Amino acid sequence: MPFSELGLTAPLVAAAQALGFQQPTPVQRAAIPPALLGRDLLACAPTGSGKTLAFALALLQRLSPAAPSSPQALVLVPTRELASQVGDTLSALACVLPRRCKINVVFGGVSINPQMMRLRGGCMVLVATPGRLLDLVAHNAVHLASIKLLVLDEADRLLDLGFADELGALLALLPMQRQNLFFSATFAPALQALAAALLHDPARVDVRPDTRHPATIVQRAIAVDAPRRTQLLLHLIKQQAWSRVLVFVATKFATEIVADKLRKGGLAAEPLHGQLSQGKRSQVLADFKASRVQVVVATDLAARGLDIANLPVVVNYDLPRATLDYTHRIGRTGRAGEAGLAVSLVSADSQAHWRLIQKRQRLQLALESIVGFETKQVTPPDSCAPEAPGNGGIKGKRPSKKDKLRAAAVHPSNHGS
Repeated sequence: MPFSELGLTAPLVAAAQALGFQQPTPVQRAAIPPALLGRDLLACAPTGSGKTLAFALALLQRLSPAAPSSPQALVLVPTRELASQVGDTLSALACVLPRRCKINVVFGGVSINPQMMRLRGGCMVLVATPGRLLDLVAHNAVHLASIKLLVLDEADRLLDLGFADELGALLALLPMQRQNLFFSATFAPALQALAAALLHDPARVDVRPDTRHPATIVQRAIAVDAPRRTQLLLHLIKQQAWSRVLVFVATKFATEIVADKLRKGGLAAEPLHGQLSQGKRSQVLADFKASRVQVVVATDLAARGLDIANLPVVVNYDLPRATLDYTHRIGRTGRAGEAGLAVSLVSADSQAHWRLIQKRQRLQLALESIVGFETKQVTPPDSCAPEAPGNGGIKGKRPSKKDKLRAAAVHPSNHGS
């Protein structure tokens, strides 16, 4: 089925084709027709499946030709990087439309003044992170009373701790009568609750494959002693001749340490985390996409919203705290049907958590051993597995109440007299 059979106008079909999209993906085929009819939508599809183009095409066609004094459509996203990517996609499509369509992108981490100045000229579509949008509303720089269409991209992430309150505050500012398009990679319970409260007779789209991870992604798990992970990573990158690698670690501090060690090992490596300036983050990503940087060491900031074409390898240097984040991390590779490789480094003290990830993700991966990096550390029992240092503990490895009571019974002297 070509784009022309989805109900899109000829200019938008031509715009999609000009960007290299000849045939719609499953989520685009399922989501665009009901969205064009004005229906609310709850869509779930894996990362890299084309969700952004799906709502971008429908949104642009639904706009009315009114003057862009206040935005008609609002796209809320969780990260600066995703905001920029969504804005780029919308702008690339909108530039071929017969009428001018101004699109504004706002996010935190940069000065608010230039964004306030750009909003003075009005816009038709506003792409925003929740915190910065609330700041702009407080400064009276933008009004949301004219919003007719709301898109939540990465909706489950927007409901995570730290976003839920901001999202609630913004929803209270929007008109009751509007179209809502919710796009997500998972149907988290919080998302389903929000959908039940806000969506009216929504079209439901679920194009997730039967398996948790695309068949194009090869997954490996390698046993290694924790102190030797960086050495093994350096060895694998050089031996396997990986052209570009995205490495996930648990903390901002670890991104700097691991990237520095890789640089000393002769690799072009850069850290990526939330405390970097927006300019530095943008530069790191631009250099990575252009292959000027071979390795980016990142926190889970990069687990969602980043679309890096032909990224061959993702490495879990530290396992993700939440088992669901495993899906989002490895989804940075194997996008749009390309082949990809996801490697997890599993140390003795993280094996219990690795087993939990495998259970939740329905994986069965044998732990490999690399010659020269055979493990020597002993795996601790699951019941007394220690918390991971510096990252608030790992889910599935914190001692339970029963474990603490047992420990108190064994060591009563710890309580004092």
